[in-house]
Amino acid sequence: MIETLTTTVHGYNPILPFFSGGVWEILGNSSFFGILILFVLIVMSLISWVIMVNKYFIFKEVQVQTEKFQNQFNRSKQFSELLGQVKLFKLTPLGAIYMAGIKEADAIMEAKDSNSPPDQPRARLTEDDFKTVGLMLDKSITESISKLEKNVVFLATVANAAPFLGLLGTIVGVMESFWSIGERGSASLAVVAPGIAEALLVIVVGLAAAIPAVIGFNWANNNLKNLTDQANNFSLELLARLKKDSYR
Repeated sequence: MIETLTTTVHGYNPILPFFSGGVWEILGNSSFFGILILFVLIVMSLISWVIMVNKYFIFKEVQVQTEKFQNQFNRSKQFSELLGQVKLFKLTPLGAIYMAGIKEADAIMEAKDSNSPPDQPRARLTEDDFKTVGLMLDKSITESISKLEKNVVFLATVANAAPFLGLLGTIVGVMESFWSIGERGSASLAVVAPGIAEALLVIVVGLAAAIPAVIGFNWANNNLKNLTDQANNFSLELLARLKKDSYR
């Protein structure tokens, strides 16, 4: 069966080129437009793989830092106890959220103290102040997740565009076959094989680029969703601690 499928025409395998090593012959007989599409698809695939591998290591480290920071925050007795350790947690959104909460609370407190007489007791944060801090925490969450989302959209672009580029290359290959039939006045396999082989090769490369990109995009989005949920939960926990701590 394999021998039948891999039978070549003039040393050329139009059906299963990868079994006979005829892929180089396909490329050698491909049109400039077909080669261009293949080049674009290969570049898109390589970039998407680089992004996926990079995101794998980033998300892994972010998750480790998130868990460590959350544990330390839960063990801390004072709201500002982790100030000196935030620099060790640069990747996790929790560190940025924590700093945003402290900075905003300190800024509000300083503004209140500067407008109060020296003999007055220390000012306290009101519910409106806590709402302001909450808005800053939401802003910090959005900014942190946006940094982690960087380049993920490219995976969606590859997943959506690669099959259409493959289809475009297929159409070009079929057109080449019909053009050869018209030029030579023959519809033999030797005439149509190069164009059909080019069309099949472009489809294979297009799907090979699109399928991993779809999987990678869904995987990255799932990680981002989990991180967003963790960040939102931490923001609520931070506000609750803020109300109980010395800012109250």
